[in-house]
Amino acid sequence: MTHSVSGIPRRTAAAAALALAGLLATAAPAATAAPSAPTAPGAQTAPAAAVAAPDIPLANVKAHLTQFQSIASANGGNRAHGRPGYKASVDHLKAKLDAAGFTTTVQQFTTSGATGYNLVADWPGGDPNKVLMAGAHLDSVSSGPGINDNGSGSAAVLETALAVSRAGFKPAKHLRFAWWGAEELGLVGSKYYVNNLPSTERAKVSGYLNFDMIGSPNPGYFVYDDDPVIEKTFKDYFAGIGVPTEIETEGDGRSDHASFKNVGIPVGGLFTGASRTKTSAQAQKWGGTAGQSFDRCYHSSCDTTANINDTALDRNSDALAHAVWTLSAGATEPPTGDTYENTTDVSIPDNGTPVTSSVTVSGRTGNAPAALRVTVDVVHTWRGDVVIDLLAPDGTAYRLKNSSANDSADNIRETYTVDASSEPANGTWRLRLQDVARSDTGYLNAFSLTF
Repeated sequence: MTHSVSGIPRRTAAAAALALAGLLATAAPAATAAPSAPTAPGAQTAPAAAVAAPDIPLANVKAHLTQFQSIASANGGNRAHGRPGYKASVDHLKAKLDAAGFTTTVQQFTTSGATGYNLVADWPGGDPNKVLMAGAHLDSVSSGPGINDNGSGSAAVLETALAVSRAGFKPAKHLRFAWWGAEELGLVGSKYYVNNLPSTERAKVSGYLNFDMIGSPNPGYFVYDDDPVIEKTFKDYFAGIGVPTEIETEGDGRSDHASFKNVGIPVGGLFTGASRTKTSAQAQKWGGTAGQSFDRCYHSSCDTTANINDTALDRNSDALAHAVWTLSAGATEPPTGDTYENTTDVSIPDNGTPVTSSVTVSGRTGNAPAALRVTVDVVHTWRGDVVIDLLAPDGTAYRLKNSSANDSADNIRETYTVDASSEPANGTWRLRLQDVARSDTGYLNAFSLTF
């Protein structure tokens, strides 16, 4: 995991497409829609959701870590960007993936005066318009072999990919695995990949799963708080094996998922902790030593094969495979149920008055659910400027998103969950949006409610 992420400039030029936004009406008419049918999975003899993920053998994952250690030991003690140990790591993974039937691509970039490499492996088949990615950074810091950071994530992603091959898995979605270079220098490799992915290809990526430090020796069990379905998939897995989880905060924005999140791709992932100290409450919950870092060898020469907790590595590797099998089934995008949608564009005035878009719900009985899903698609050049509320038919406001001067990414493509159980389901529901700061522009592309 990298130390930090370089900031994005506070103001960027509006996208060319937004030049049309000023021609759009400032409020959309109410739309009455019949509930939409759930998206059908890709054509195959049986739904992929019926296939359980295999157990990922811990011994196999640890064998990959032993290989990373050997590569580092033979190449100056590390696998850092621009050093021979990193390229040897790429070559080692590529050979295994090629032999397993993957289509591999090595992407080159230059940073800090040296050539870097991303390794991307595509599994044949699946819907090419719905791509599920799982990835990890492969580079270490220059001070050590980087076995937990991030041999652990790299090895688990590799073994899951090999498990896909062993199973002859035929998911509805197209599967893509990736290992990033120069993450420790500021997410350089993953940024390069995303920035060079055409917008039409970006739109095909239904989710990106990130695994960075998943075998810390004094582990916690942290789940990224990003896309709600990806998050729930991981939480449900750990709940099923009786392991409590917490929301991940230490590495938020500091690993490769940020490169995808910043362009509106849904992300999620797992983490077992770095330099932060485990609290007494966490030690009581998970075991281990309170008052000690989750990983005392973080970014140090002692991050060797001795710096791994086998139980954490095993659990997280299995959780990774569970997520890949579950989320690639093709019927897991949020939300499920009856959906009411308005796709009329609504211009959001810069630093201006609120605008609304509406849907009318009818023919239902009782109140709205306690987990009403609100899916929002906003195109904007500075998402931190935008405040979003859901207005119930009686005018009650439910805050979905606050403004934030630090929220520098473009666009808002999120699904929010609202406890609307005190509201009658039928009536006109409105999404209210307001841009509360100057200089950036955008528009609502669509929003929907799912009951």
